[in-house]
Amino acid sequence: MKRLYVFLMAISAFLGAACAAVPSYTNPILPYDYSDPDVCRVGDTYLMTSSSFNNVPGLQILASKDLVHWEIVDAAIRYQLPGYKEGDKVAGNFVWAPAIREHDGRIWIYYGDPDRGIYCIRSKPFNDQSSIPSDRALGQRTLNFPMEWESPVLVIPAKGYIDPCPLWDEDGRVWLSHGVAGSRFGLKSVLMMAELTADGLSLKTPSRIIFDGHEEHPTSEGTKLYKRNGYYYIMHPAGGVSTGWQVVQRSKNIYGPYELKVTLAQGKTSVNAPHQGGWVETPEGEGFFIHFQDVGVAGRIIHMQPLKWENDWPVMGNNGEPVLKYKGTKNKVQREPSWANFARRDEFDSTELALDWQWSGGRVLPQWYFCDAANSRLRLYSAPREEDDWMPNLLLQKIPAVAFTATTRVRFTPNAHKKMQGAEQAGMIVTGRKASFPLQVPVTNEWVYLRVKMSSTQRGQFYTSTDGKHWTKAGEEFQAVEGHWIGAQVGLFCSRDTRKHNDAGWLDVDWFEITIDK
Repeated sequence: MKRLYVFLMAISAFLGAACAAVPSYTNPILPYDYSDPDVCRVGDTYLMTSSSFNNVPGLQILASKDLVHWEIVDAAIRYQLPGYKEGDKVAGNFVWAPAIREHDGRIWIYYGDPDRGIYCIRSKPFNDQSSIPSDRALGQRTLNFPMEWESPVLVIPAKGYIDPCPLWDEDGRVWLSHGVAGSRFGLKSVLMMAELTADGLSLKTPSRIIFDGHEEHPTSEGTKLYKRNGYYYIMHPAGGVSTGWQVVQRSKNIYGPYELKVTLAQGKTSVNAPHQGGWVETPEGEGFFIHFQDVGVAGRIIHMQPLKWENDWPVMGNNGEPVLKYKGTKNKVQREPSWANFARRDEFDSTELALDWQWSGGRVLPQWYFCDAANSRLRLYSAPREEDDWMPNLLLQKIPAVAFTATTRVRFTPNAHKKMQGAEQAGMIVTGRKASFPLQVPVTNEWVYLRVKMSSTQRGQFYTSTDGKHWTKAGEEFQAVEGHWIGAQVGLFCSRDTRKHNDAGWLDVDWFEITIDK
C-alpha cells in the first residue's frame, strides 16, 4: 500500500509539474489488463479508464503527465456495480468499454452494461473541489484525487447496447455513438447513433444504425466519437479482439453516410489485433492513439501509437502498422520500464485498501474485510461460497504479461465452533474463467509465507515457507487461464461453504508483494 498511498499523498506534486512532451518508450507501455482503454486530457494531465466488468472498485482511473508513466489515482465505482442485485451472475458482465471525457467542468464516463443499457457517471463540478478554473486560458490546472462522483445514471435502458462515446457539438447538441452485443441484441457488427438531451443524461431521439460492417468489417464495435475540421469521426475496431484491426470513418453529417479507412493493422509486426482505444493530443498538438493488444492469459495490454493527420485522415503508428519503440519528443532516456512502479509491496498500513486491489463479486460488503492500520495488516473474514463454488470475496490484482513472483505473509484462524469444522479455507489464488488454482494456508494459527512464481507464459508454481528464506514446492506446476473477457488474476481468498453461523474465521495478511522477475 505504501507505493499507492504515498503517491496519493503527493498527488498535487505529481500533477503540478508539467511534462507535456512524450519521452521515448517501448510498447507495451502497460503490460497489464486494462481492456478497452480510453483516454482524455485535462489541462496537462492525461486520464485513462478501461473495462472493469465484474470487478469492484470499477472504472479504475489512471493519471499521467506524459502518456507513458501512469499511476492508479481513482475509481468511479467504489462499492457496488450499478444495477447489481443479490444473486446476479457477475463474471464478465456489467462494466464494458467506457469512454472518458472532460466537459463543462466535469469528468464524464459513459459505459455499456450489456444487460441493462448505457450508463453515465460524472464527477461533481471541479469548482466544487476548488481544483480547476473554468477558463482554459488560465493554463495549468490541477486535479484532486480521489474525485467526488455523482450517482450513476442509466441514460439509455436497453439490452445489448455497449461501447458508447459522447460528443458535445458546437451547436449545443449532444450525440452518443455505440455498438451492440449480438448475444443480447440479436444482431452484431453494426454501429448506432443517438441524440441525448442537453444535459447528456437521457435519450432525446432513439438510436439508429448508421453503419453495417457485416461484409468487410465484422464485429465492428468499441466506438469513439470525435469532431475535427468539420468532420465527425468514428474510430472503432473490427475483426475481433485477437485478430482484428482499427477503422476510422468520417462524415460531415453525424448520421452519415461515412467514408472509411483501415488505420491500424498487424501487418508484418508481432502485435496482433491492434485496435480499440482512444485518440488524445498533447498541449502542443502531438497526437497519439492508445489501444490494447489481446495476449490471452495476461489479458489485454496497453500500447501507444503516434498519430498524425494527412488530408483529414489519421495515420497511426508506422504508416498503419504498430510501432514497438518510439523516440518520443522529450530528451529523456528510459532506464527502466515505465510501468515498473506497478509491481509493489503492500504493507496494509492504511485504513483503506489500495486501488489496485479489486473484489471479484460485483460489490464489496463490510463483513468481508478490516483494514487494521494500527497493526499494519489486512484481515479477511470468510464469506460463503455461492453457486458453482463462486467466491464473491476474492481480493485480486491484475497480473503482468511478464514473469513475476507474488509473495505474502499470512496467518489463518478458522472459526473454532464445532459446527464450522472444515468449513473454511484461506490462502493465495491464481484465478481465471474456467479454473482457479488455490494454495491453502495450513491451519496452524502461525504465520507462514506463501508464494507463486509465474513465467512469461503464465505457468505457475506455488511455494510455502515458515521463515521466508527456505521454500518448499506446493502442488504441481499449473497453466493459468484467462478470465471472462479479462486476464488471469492473482490475490487472496478466505472462504467457507454454505453452512450458516453467526461468526466467521479470518485470514490475517501482514504484507503482499509482487516483483518482476528479470
